[in-house]
Amino acid sequence: MSRPSSRRLLLVAAVASATLAACGQQQGGGGFHGFPPAQVTTETVQPVSLPVSFEYTGQTIGSKDVEVRARVTGIVEHRAYQEGSAVKAGQLLFTIDPKPYEAKVAAAEAELARAQAQKAQADREYARLKPLAERHAVGQKEADDAQSNADLAAAAIKAAQANVDSARLDLGYTRAVSPINGLSSRAQVSEGALATANQTLLTVVSQVDPIWVTFNVSDTAELKLNREVAEGRLALPANNAYDVAIKLGDGTTFPRKGTINFSDTRVDPSTGTVELRAEIANKDLALKPGQFVRVTLTGATRKNAIVVPQTAVLDSAQGKFVYVAGKDKDGKDIALPRPVVLGDWVDASGKNQFVIESGLKAGDVVLVDGIAKVMPNGPIILGGAPGAPGGAPAKAAPAEAKKS
Repeated sequence: MSRPSSRRLLLVAAVASATLAACGQQQGGGGFHGFPPAQVTTETVQPVSLPVSFEYTGQTIGSKDVEVRARVTGIVEHRAYQEGSAVKAGQLLFTIDPKPYEAKVAAAEAELARAQAQKAQADREYARLKPLAERHAVGQKEADDAQSNADLAAAAIKAAQANVDSARLDLGYTRAVSPINGLSSRAQVSEGALATANQTLLTVVSQVDPIWVTFNVSDTAELKLNREVAEGRLALPANNAYDVAIKLGDGTTFPRKGTINFSDTRVDPSTGTVELRAEIANKDLALKPGQFVRVTLTGATRKNAIVVPQTAVLDSAQGKFVYVAGKDKDGKDIALPRPVVLGDWVDASGKNQFVIESGLKAGDVVLVDGIAKVMPNGPIILGGAPGAPGGAPAKAAPAEAKKS
């Protein structure tokens, strides 16, 4: 490109810049850098009390999980239940070969009969010698020995009876029954397998009505809640009397609510969390142990909260901010950017809103709609139609601005 052409381009650019600057200066009374003022909708911030909910990931467990173990050693002869079915307390689940234990019962009963016969003989002997000893027909020692033999025979009967009871107990243990009402698990041993007393796990029965839901709260979250309670910003239900709702894996909400029945007093050092547990009625067995669910706790109240609509919160390189209505030195309405610290997201009065932890106070006028055209510290026109995406159209520019 030749040097004269370059000079002509520079001259044209300079003239254009001067013209734009002149237009901006002429519009200074009604616009900002040549743009008309944005018409906006505002809301005046006022403290409100809001219901608060907390959501956590939980898992269902049986309110009782009972391991059914073999209590005697023997061969598993029969499984008497359908795996995975509901079982009743006392229902037969497994049979262990009872024959050896039936033999032990018979032997113990025979020993008991022998002890009873010896006791009868000792009683007769003592009954015969006692009157003779009273008439000094025999020595007193003989009568005393007869009484001792009768007492020993009575003790032998008690020992034999205890052996009979023990043998019958072991015989009864060959029938492994469900200790509770609940859902059975799969069989851990097959028929024909050797079961060892107090070691071999046969199956597990879970009581699922009511069912429990365990979930964990981080210690940092609990510290934050306690701090907000101490500062009077948050009110929690007494004795953890929350309403507990759970959301299932498919996104549906379980129709019945529950209550908190346990809150651990210790922090798990491996996870840094505190365990809580909820109880929910489950008569229809709709919930199964091991399901992952979303747990929602309601019943807390946030007091004197400052909230703004979600649409009012904007992002900048320095973080979150909102625009508040202010005045310039000439008393005209302008938009002032105000950095804020966000708290929880809430659904209040049918609107999605953010709790503002800091940055706003009661009485601040926050720009809600029409802020897409707002410039920091730029002029605004208050009173745009609520919900208008960009605010109502701005008024026409002054005639002198058009001439430029």
